[in-house]
Amino acid sequence: MAMSMGSDEGEPMMEMNTTPLIDVMLVLLIMFIITIPIQTHAVKIDLPQNAPPTDSVIDPVKNKVAIDAGGVITWNGSSIDLLTLRQYLQQSLRLPVEPELQFQPNAQTRYVVVDEVLAEIKRAGVTKLGFVGNEQYGNF
Repeated sequence: MAMSMGSDEGEPMMEMNTTPLIDVMLVLLIMFIITIPIQTHAVKIDLPQNAPPTDSVIDPVKNKVAIDAGGVITWNGSSIDLLTLRQYLQQSLRLPVEPELQFQPNAQTRYVVVDEVLAEIKRAGVTKLGFVGNEQYGNF
């Protein structure tokens, strides 16, 4: 690599050495690429919004869907499969007043099982959905 040092009469150097500048720019580019956040997968869930109390009659019937650590789905304490869950959801939506559906997955349950159950609930068109037992996720 040749550098122009100018002449002996004290003339200024005519060419600038850009190698250090390129090195600094490459380091900055690598640091920028490393600091870009990783995109994560998200599941869109329509959560209930806070609404002012209304004068309508509140239905006391509540159904509870729970999933244990082994991935077993239960409806009000009885073990069921996804097909039966779909049927129970359709029957509950045919009632004059839709009952509240409480959803309680165990903290150790695989995400795939929870996702399948939530997808069934969303496909059924449930509008009164509550998440129960969220305090168990405080240490994760």
